[in-house]
Amino acid sequence: MPRLERKHSLATRMFHWANVPILAIMIWSGLLIYWANDVYVIRFRGHELVKFFPDWFYKQFGLAQRLGEGMAWHFAFMWLFALNGLLYVLYTAISGEWRHLVPNRHTFAEAFQVVLHDLYIRRTPLPRRKFNGAQRIAYTGVIAMGAGSLLTGLAIYKPVQLGWLTWALGGYQAARLEHFALTVLYVLFFVVHIIQVIKSGWNNARAMIIGVELTQNEEPSYEAAEVAAK
Repeated sequence: MPRLERKHSLATRMFHWANVPILAIMIWSGLLIYWANDVYVIRFRGHELVKFFPDWFYKQFGLAQRLGEGMAWHFAFMWLFALNGLLYVLYTAISGEWRHLVPNRHTFAEAFQVVLHDLYIRRTPLPRRKFNGAQRIAYTGVIAMGAGSLLTGLAIYKPVQLGWLTWALGGYQAARLEHFALTVLYVLFFVVHIIQVIKSGWNNARAMIIGVELTQNEEPSYEAAEVAAK
């Protein structure tokens, strides 16, 4: 018989969903700022492969000539992004949720098995985990990326007042490139995350909405599965 099992706490869900509008506005306003000096291009042997971004992109999404507006939104939501991230890290540390999230000595081996499973090479079910090995690496990486975005953002926002930070990141131009690269990685993560959510089905998505998922009685709880894996 199936049973409902608690998977994600209310706090975890609140921090998760708060990041959706915050990051969306941060990326949108960042594009308004980047328009004023869009210098990044990927070239190969002198040939331009990708330009971030072509003129039609700015026109299509109404991103041109809005530098001041972009800066106002970006700097305001920067503090919400920082506060939400800090509270989430404190919550996971105090509540003990970090045990399900932070990579351990089994994580990379488990992540490899997840890749094999996603490629339909491994046919047997994956071990029962609140976060599998690949998710532990990805979600912990996103937290580190958030810290990186905050530090690089501060370095290019206050390069004089925080000169030591700008210097530590390689200088103003390096910090700006790092900040931009992290934004690109966020977008790539978001795309992969949505694909994985769709692939895993409604039961997994429901857990992040209402906190519980449908589980078969013969399956161990997440806590029991974690203990058995040690």
